[in-house]
Order: sequence, then C-alpha cells, then structure tokens
Amino acid sequence: QVQLVESGGGSVQAGGSLKLSCVDSGYNRVCVGWFRQSPGKDREGVAVIADDGSTSYADSVQGRFTISKNTGKNTLYLQMNSLKPEDSAMYYCAVDSGGVGGTSYGDCNFDVWGQGIQVTVSS
Repeated sequence: QVQLVESGGGSVQAGGSLKLSCVDSGYNRVCVGWFRQSPGKDREGVAVIADDGSTSYADSVQGRFTISKNTGKNTLYLQMNSLKPEDSAMYYCAVDSGGVGGTSYGDCNFDVWGQGIQVTVSS
C-alpha cells in the first residue's frame, strides 16, 4: 500500500524557516506536490513538480518556498522561508500515481495523500 509520511512541521515565529519532508513508499510518479488547508478555507496547491520536472508555486509563496525532491531517497521536500502567520495551515504531501478520482491541479491528478502535518507561524 502506498504511503506518504510527512515530517518537519511545527511552530515558528514570523520570518523564520521550516523544511518539510515527505517519504514516498511508491515509485513512478507523474507529479508530486504540497498542498495546505487552514480552518474555514479550501485546500490550496502550494508547490508542484510536474512530470517534466517543471515547478509551479502559488502566488502567495512564490520566492519564499522551494520544492525539491531526492529521487534516490524517494523524498519530497518543501523549504519554507520568510514564513508569515498566514502560512499557518495543515500541509499535505500528495502524488499523482496515475490513478483516477484524485484532485486535479494543472495537468496533474493527485490521488494519493499523506495524513498532513501542522505548520504554525506566530506573529
């Protein structure tokens, strides 16, 4: 069974940094990415690596967050710098495994999700 396990969340003051990690037990992903959801808001895409290796970011995190992956370790990362209180949310790692019924984002269909990890930024 495919599993995505996130780590690296926590609490930080505004202006600080955190790095999220996501270990993926599967292979042959079409896309990989990070999403987030805060109370009362819809889940939003934060950063994605598409099948061709291109990256895309939400406007709100552009220039502050960096998505990367280590294929050898089957691990996805999200480096978050200059954090703001509005970045506080539950962050989810997700992959497009080629299945159906997932969440569409660009040309990707994210059908496998991690359980999420909390990030809290205080002012």
